[in-house]
Amino acid sequence: MKPYTHSTWVVKEGHEDEFVRLWQQLADWTVTENFAQSAMLLRDVDRPNVFVSIGPWHTIEEVDRWRLTEGFQQRIVQLNEILERFEPSTLELVVATS
Repeated sequence: MKPYTHSTWVVKEGHEDEFVRLWQQLADWTVTENFAQSAMLLRDVDRPNVFVSIGPWHTIEEVDRWRLTEGFQQRIVQLNEILERFEPSTLELVVATS
C-alpha cells in the first residue's frame, strides 16, 4: 500500500499569507526530520482561503509516528489559531495513470 496524507485547510480570512508561512515550516520540519520526502500545498482559485495539501509516504506507520510527535503537535496548534477548519486524512493509492 502506498499511503498519502491529504488535508483541507480553511483559513480565517486575512491570514492566508501567515498560513502559507506556517504550513511551509511544518513541511520543512517534516522533511528535515525524515518523515516524508515531499509535499504540495494547493490553493483553491475560487476560494482563496481554502488550501489542500497532499504528500506521499513510505508507510502508514510513518504517518502515525509523525502525527504523534511533539514537533507536529506544536505546529498544528500554531496553525489552528488561524484556521476555521482542518480536515486531515490518510489515503491509499488505488489507481495511478501515467
